[in-house]
Amino acid sequence: MTANKRVLTGITTTGTPHLGNYVGAIKPAVVASRDAATDSFYFLADYHALVKCEDPARVQQSTLEIAATWLALGLDTSRSVFYRQSDITEIPELTWLLTCVTAKGLMNRAHAYKAAVDDNVGASDDPDYGITMGLFCYPVLMAADILMFNANIVPVGKDQIQHLEMARDIAQRFNHRYGEHFVLPEAQVDEHVATLPGTDGRKMSKSYDNTIPLWLPEKKLRKAIMKIKTNSQEPGEPKDPDKAAVYSVYAAFASERQRGEMRQAFADGIAWGEVKQQLFQLINAELEGPRERYEALINNPHKVEQELERGAEKARELSRPFIAELREAVGIRSLG
Repeated sequence: MTANKRVLTGITTTGTPHLGNYVGAIKPAVVASRDAATDSFYFLADYHALVKCEDPARVQQSTLEIAATWLALGLDTSRSVFYRQSDITEIPELTWLLTCVTAKGLMNRAHAYKAAVDDNVGASDDPDYGITMGLFCYPVLMAADILMFNANIVPVGKDQIQHLEMARDIAQRFNHRYGEHFVLPEAQVDEHVATLPGTDGRKMSKSYDNTIPLWLPEKKLRKAIMKIKTNSQEPGEPKDPDKAAVYSVYAAFASERQRGEMRQAFADGIAWGEVKQQLFQLINAELEGPRERYEALINNPHKVEQELERGAEKARELSRPFIAELREAVGIRSLG
């Protein structure tokens, strides 16, 4: 690796990729991975998945689906490091080293933990009912993911900024006690990242059950798009694109020229069915080639596994010597 800036992105392996994931995270990250001035790290966060998912088959299947998705969409693994978190044995070791310098009070303030406690208050005599140490210590594992590779930049949504602040706090504590080993990571929050509405108009999210899976076959994709909620305005009536979920989805895939033409069509009273048909054609044209590559990869898990193993070896070329340095720093040393 060069002295380029390092950018790191993790994807939790609990679900099936949908159009919102593609537009908001995957597509811009694949483009960014081709930047010659950046060393990009992308990992499948399967240890993190265990906090949220108790179905082993689902974690495994999601790992395959997400890895195949990134590869099918053109992630250049010769220029980036693409790996499975659990393949990097130095990450759980670093997690323990960081746990030993992390204040419990810092973990008490984590949003996910506080939200779980709040849910319990009033519903149980025990505010910590059902809360695992996995959930409580989640931010330390996230810090280890970032600090293991001394990432300079971590693209995050607004809800993840606290985790980056915690990673910086933990890194500073370790550096203060054992010397300067960690770069302090910076959160990169893109205010312009597209947040796609789902079929009901709310943000596309698994929790709302309103997603459109990314790799639906052509006929099912069209059917899902036709279900996007619209109002009762008739054909011929002018419509407001800024209040229509179907236009927001269209705009995320369209060129500037296409967006302008569609806005004019809205002013001219285009029928909702025609908008959805044009949206289907636009999305299908973009995903047709990648869909074929995805299907080929899903049906050849061995090829995906080989890519992840190669990525893990590239990652461990960095993590092995670094964990040796950190062991030495904390006093876990040879006596000979």
